Amino acid sequence: MKLRPLFACTLLLLALVNHASATTYKLPAKSGDSVVASNSGEFASITVDQDQTLLDVAKRFNLGQTEIVTLNPKLDRWLVKKGTVVRLPNRRILPDSPREGITLNIAEYRMYYYPANQPGIVKSFAHGIGRQDWKTPLGKTTIIKKVKDPAWHPPESIRREHAANGDPLPVVVPPGPNNPLGAYALYLNLPGDYRIHGTDVAKIYGIGMQITHGCVRMYPEDIQALYNSVPIGTSVYIVKQPIKVGWLNNILYIEAHPDLEGEEKTQDQRYALALALIQKANRGELPEFDQLALNKSLKDLDGTPTPLYERLFPLKEEIPSTQPTSLPTPIVKIPKPVPAPAAKKLKSGAVTTLKKSTPTKPATKSQPRKQTSATTINHSKKMPITASKSKKEATIKRQIKPKEMKK
Repeated sequence: MKLRPLFACTLLLLALVNHASATTYKLPAKSGDSVVASNSGEFASITVDQDQTLLDVAKRFNLGQTEIVTLNPKLDRWLVKKGTVVRLPNRRILPDSPREGITLNIAEYRMYYYPANQPGIVKSFAHGIGRQDWKTPLGKTTIIKKVKDPAWHPPESIRREHAANGDPLPVVVPPGPNNPLGAYALYLNLPGDYRIHGTDVAKIYGIGMQITHGCVRMYPEDIQALYNSVPIGTSVYIVKQPIKVGWLNNILYIEAHPDLEGEEKTQDQRYALALALIQKANRGELPEFDQLALNKSLKDLDGTPTPLYERLFPLKEEIPSTQPTSLPTPIVKIPKPVPAPAAKKLKSGAVTTLKKSTPTKPATKSQPRKQTSATTINHSKKMPITASKSKKEATIKRQIKPKEMKK
């Protein structure tokens, strides 16, 4: 993609100065939640105070070119006039990967770094990835080497490619502003000399695009911060998740990104993938979600987390009791009758005898009440229940007319 050199170079210094490094998010407090946000609103936006490119705005807020263009499809990436409102991302769904070390989700051109010495936060960086014919490899690896001011030894295949395009490369590109590795490089434990590195000034707008020969390219300020933070041996997970789902406060969100070049999916394929992820996130069950919201998310593919479903818990009175409906009657042991003592003669000649004690009746188990369904209760005729004390009282009650009864 060709740049408009004069206009781009005029605003380049502004972009280099006004750059926000990694976006830092607090990890969700609730276990199982995976949606993070920079503020409490659904969306974020700015109003530009001077004419500039959309890519300058992207660099200022640590976004890549694909992300900022996708969020603002009606704006000219090469000229955003003063007073224009530019939409920015706010919420993000964390990739489905361990929350340790570094995760590179190449499908969204985004890095997630979980600093070991700063628990409870995640830092997110924009980055570029390999082209269609030079794909960035997937899998788990580690950082095995860190080099400041690296020299670049381009492979013979890359030198032939540049020579064919009229841009021959030397055998060794020394450190400096024209070195495509930039000032810092983190070497990955992968065959092929793959790195996470910076960039030279000419390729700074390639962040957030498929533009490298397989390496991961970052803004100069971001790679410097990462270089100074991660130790050798840090785990690196390289994943490709164009569609992500995650919970936040019992609400299920979906986030969909455009397909990489050469890996385009049909709408039916995206829908099937989304359903599988929703079902997995909901413990294997497919809930009654907002299908219109899902269709819009899979159509727009702008990377905005969209709410699909709210998980409601039963009310307190609806929770079934764990206590049994009827408790068993305890067994009461009946004591053996005590024989009456013989009559005792008193001095006055009167005889006193003990009263015969009434034996205690054994406790009987109460019959459990038969449960009545809600339907039976609703349709049964309600009658006042009165325990009659005598036949006379029962006769009087039967003579009471219905209209005389209290309602």
